[in-house]
Amino acid sequence: MPTIPNDVRNYIKLDRLIGHSYGTLRQLFKTRYSLFNNGQVWDDSPTCGGNYYANVIAKNKGFHLTSVQKISVQSSNSSEWDLTTLIALLSNINRPKTLSNAQIQQLQMEDNHLAQLRTIRNELAHHATKTVSDVEFNQLWNRISTILVAFGEDDTELDKLKDDSSYDRSDQPINEANVQEASRLNSLGTRAHKDRKYSDAIAFFTKAIILAGVSDHDRAIFYSNMSSSRLALYELKSGASSISEIENPADLRYRVLQDAKQARNLWQTWWKAHYRVGKAYASSNEHEKAIKSFERASALDPSNVEVQTALTDSRQIHARQVRHEHLDPRLQPKTRAEVLNEMKENMGVSLERSRLADSRIGKINPTAGDVLQGHKYEHGDIDCKQDYEQAAKYFAKAASQGNAEGLYNLARLTGLGLGVKKDIQLSYKLLEQAAAQSPQHPVLPHLPNVGVAEAEHSLGLRYADGVGVHKNLATAAYWYERGAKHGCANSANNLGVMYLEGAGVEKNLDKAEQLIEMAARGGDPNAMQTLATILFDKNDLKMAKIWFDRACESGNVLAQTNRNEFEKRLQGKQKLLDEYPPEKLRIMDVIQNILDSFKSKGSVSNTSNQSYIANYKVFIEYANRGSLTAKKMYNAIEHFCRALSVLMKSETLSEQEENLFIQELSQCYRLEHIVAQYFTVEMRQKACDTVDGKTMRSLLSLTTPGYATVSYLPEKTYTGSLAMLAGSSMLPADLYELIFD
Repeated sequence: MPTIPNDVRNYIKLDRLIGHSYGTLRQLFKTRYSLFNNGQVWDDSPTCGGNYYANVIAKNKGFHLTSVQKISVQSSNSSEWDLTTLIALLSNINRPKTLSNAQIQQLQMEDNHLAQLRTIRNELAHHATKTVSDVEFNQLWNRISTILVAFGEDDTELDKLKDDSSYDRSDQPINEANVQEASRLNSLGTRAHKDRKYSDAIAFFTKAIILAGVSDHDRAIFYSNMSSSRLALYELKSGASSISEIENPADLRYRVLQDAKQARNLWQTWWKAHYRVGKAYASSNEHEKAIKSFERASALDPSNVEVQTALTDSRQIHARQVRHEHLDPRLQPKTRAEVLNEMKENMGVSLERSRLADSRIGKINPTAGDVLQGHKYEHGDIDCKQDYEQAAKYFAKAASQGNAEGLYNLARLTGLGLGVKKDIQLSYKLLEQAAAQSPQHPVLPHLPNVGVAEAEHSLGLRYADGVGVHKNLATAAYWYERGAKHGCANSANNLGVMYLEGAGVEKNLDKAEQLIEMAARGGDPNAMQTLATILFDKNDLKMAKIWFDRACESGNVLAQTNRNEFEKRLQGKQKLLDEYPPEKLRIMDVIQNILDSFKSKGSVSNTSNQSYIANYKVFIEYANRGSLTAKKMYNAIEHFCRALSVLMKSETLSEQEENLFIQELSQCYRLEHIVAQYFTVEMRQKACDTVDGKTMRSLLSLTTPGYATVSYLPEKTYTGSLAMLAGSSMLPADLYELIFD
């Protein structure tokens, strides 16, 4: 890997190390399958996979598999299972109640390792630059190899993967005659592909692949070319614009993906192999996965225009999907006639008067007239057919005069490639020019200058999504703030959500609510639904219902779909308000929010989550009857939930938050440790890591002269209260007692 930067090389090595776990995890799955099914053997047959999918996966709501992953399980070819599939299968299998304590403990230990491996893999997968420093590399390598050794891998063999020479198989036996024949077949396949004879091309590449004594890199090229030909054949048969999920293994795109993955496995440092995987995922509308592959390709060849174009396209599409833009009625194209009809319904302006104004606007303000003509051609009108090219010309004419609305609309069409050549960078420059205009109308200063706030919001989206620019949430927040200040409800909503989640800005729930309410009052249906949820959590059920109803009436499809469910939640919450005091409801909300947060991430529970709130209610009921034990139990639950609330607040905790977490957790364990049920192995691991880190810093502050840190030690009454947690952590329980005594 001589031409690849060291930080990119580090990333590739870590990715390869994780990939090395697949074989071990496949065997672990087969072992568990046999253990949980009375000694039955997983034989990788379609019958075995089909039965397992129908009888286990299809009936278990805990599984969240993509269409491709479902097919790979049904076909029972475990060699095609990726890490996400393997961990999902290992984590979600229903376990028999006949397991011994030793078996349960072994499974828990394995689950902890799986959770750690998944966390590291996710960190790497979402690493946009795909670069890792030497320090970070050594830390991650040690963490991953420790996990793999715990699963039975040989650390000496793992260390060999660090060597650059392991990526260049110069020791492969080569058959020169076969190499020449494979090269000839590849040339024939390439020529057939150019002639659009894709089936012939696939046949040639297939023959080249099966020849023995050919280097891995050459074989990777053949697989890559075959993936490209299969995709071209699919697009020829189905249409390039036909985008849908893969439903069965007979779908050509399934083989497109498998061929691309073979190329990637054979030559992990070749940009085109990762690019092919990305194209395969994009063809089946799995753009989040496509983005990760394109990012890998970009890291290996940063100046490759083909890769950058594909990456930008997938980021654009994925961002629109995440925002559910296809369901937003405001974003659906409307003809000029439809716009005028809405004006008539909402503002009482007659069609005749609107048409008269349209005819005069060009004479009064030619630039505004150009913008109007642009809108007419973009969407069609009674006197002109839809024509994006003409629309772009009129917007460009207005833009040349510095018209903000013309600049914004030309930027929009340029970013989408409608009527003009798609150019993300030019689109960005046009948005900047529009955003630089005065927010007040140049002729009527009491009115907003249309196009300015819209451009500011679009720039916020660019930085939030990483389209044409490096993803930067802080910069996105800056542009959203400008857009909100200039009256853009969408910007106010997006900025409010950022404050709600603490993404790119410091988490601030009060500011989040203010911004989201501003957006809701400004007519944003998404903000209306979010505001309804915020008010629901604050037990303001009357206003929650009002805003949810408004969201539905404003065309929010998601709100309309979930209306009955929200009504049930309102009724259930009202019942709780009638039965329990506010402080008890807050604890129930904390529990539910934690469960919901993990449910949204597709995490798997290792305990009966939904019964936790029910148990809390039972303890309250019996405590009200005079039971001291029940009172102790619900008090312990309250401390534990407060601890979890702090723990899940953000990825990293401040020292004050660590102190509060340990204080609440200590109180819980002091009262009754049995209630401390960590809903997921990830949650338990984070708790262990937090206690470990705090303990080590406290220990250093006590034993190391000059160690500069503020130490927090719980009071003496907490002695031994963390022993249960310590038992699964990095330090022995007696050390915890020493530290916290």
